[in-house]
Amino acid sequence: MTTRDRRSTRWDAHRSARRAELVEAALAAVREHGAGAGMDDVAAGAGTSKTVVYRHFADRADLYTAVCARVAESVVRHVRAAMDAADPAGGSRAMATAAIAEYLRLVEADPEVYRYVVHRPLLERDLVRGGGDPVGDLVSRIGAEAAVVIAAHLAAHGRDTTAAAPWGHGLVGLVHAATDNWLAHPAAMSRDQLAAHLTDLAWAGLSGVLPRPKEVTA
Repeated sequence: MTTRDRRSTRWDAHRSARRAELVEAALAAVREHGAGAGMDDVAAGAGTSKTVVYRHFADRADLYTAVCARVAESVVRHVRAAMDAADPAGGSRAMATAAIAEYLRLVEADPEVYRYVVHRPLLERDLVRGGGDPVGDLVSRIGAEAAVVIAAHLAAHGRDTTAAAPWGHGLVGLVHAATDNWLAHPAAMSRDQLAAHLTDLAWAGLSGVLPRPKEVTA
C-alpha cells in the first residue's frame, strides 16, 4: 500500500481551506453586488486575481456548485435546528410550521444569495455544457431532509415509509415555488403571512396522510 507524503496531505488541507475561503468570498460578493456578481467581484473581494480563483475552481460553474453546496448545508442545519426546537406539544404541525418559517427567514435575510442560487445568473451555458444542476441538488437535499423526518414519523407508528420521499420532496417543492413568487412580489404579503398560508396548505395535505398520535385513555 502506498502512503501519501505528509507534504501532499498538507497541501490538500491548504487547497480545501482556500476553496472554502473563496466560496465565502463569492457569497460576500453576491451580497454586495447582487445576484449578478461575477468572477471579477469574487476575486476582488478575496483580495486576489481571477487567475488564482481558477486555480481552485475549474470554471464559474464549479465555483457556483461549491456555493450551492455551502448554502444547502447552512439551510439544512438551520431548518433542522428550528424543527428540533419546535414545541413538542404541537406535534408534527409545529415542526412543519418551524421548518417553513425558518426557511422563509433565511431567504428574507439573504435574498441576493437566494436569487443567485435559484436563478443561476450568467451560468446557464456553463451548467448545460457541464451537465450539472446545482439548484436541483440544493432542492433535492432539502427535500431529502424533509423525507427523513417524515419517514421517522411513519416508522414510529409502524407504517410503510415508501411515501416519505415523494411527500418530502413535494412539500419542499411547494415551499420553494411559493417563495420564489413571493420574492418577485414582496409587497403582496409579509413573511409571517406567507409562512401561515404555506403551513395551512402543507398541513392540509400532511395531516391526511400522516398517522396521528394515539390518544391516551384514562
